[in-house]
Amino acid sequence: MAELPKSLEDAVEQAKGAVQAALNDGYTRLQVELVFPEIRVMPLAQQFYPVFQEMGLTFKVYFPDAGAAALARRDWGDLDFTVRGMGELKGQMEPDDQAYLLVEPSAVEVEAVEKMCNQAGERPVVLFTPKLEDIAIVGIGYAARKVRERFLKTLESCYYLRPIEGAAILRCYPEPWQVWRETEGGYDLLAEFPERPVGEVLANLFMDESAEEPAEGGNTATPVKSQKGFFSGLQQLIRALNQ
Repeated sequence: MAELPKSLEDAVEQAKGAVQAALNDGYTRLQVELVFPEIRVMPLAQQFYPVFQEMGLTFKVYFPDAGAAALARRDWGDLDFTVRGMGELKGQMEPDDQAYLLVEPSAVEVEAVEKMCNQAGERPVVLFTPKLEDIAIVGIGYAARKVRERFLKTLESCYYLRPIEGAAILRCYPEPWQVWRETEGGYDLLAEFPERPVGEVLANLFMDESAEEPAEGGNTATPVKSQKGFFSGLQQLIRALNQ
């Protein structure tokens, strides 16, 4: 069973394992989502791209624009693979490519990302920390919504980690979606779902949990799983990555 990571570094390692497992099972369009607004994505992408090297794949890394790609080439040092902006001619997909990593594509790039995935065919494409569902960018018009929905249905969310108030949502392929509840001792596994729990599902879950809380002085239930230091470890690493 997947457990909550103790740091963002651990989360990236979990994500690499989830991607390998999903690729081995035949999935080719994958998402890795670390939903932390405070984090800088580029250092995490640098930790993540070796998943392709470890699998012996020839791959390209794409950023939404040429500027971000240039910064990655500068910061990552000597590379034996191509790093380009999505629109750069020098970074075009080629027959010898075996896999692609798209770093932080936003809702603005939905159509471009869809075209790239179609061009990739059966070759794996991994979207790392995408922001394709940002309604503030794409808008809520019918056409924009249909494009987004059509494409998103083709993606397998093989890794997802998001803290919410008093809890965290985790999905680490091939495990189901999990909701972990914050407790005084760390985190307990509260529930598992076959699909991502959102909205009313989460509201009902925490409403039911509150209703089951014992009165003061009553007996407490034995937690299913508990981990300490989740947020403290993540916050320390977030601060380090943003310095």
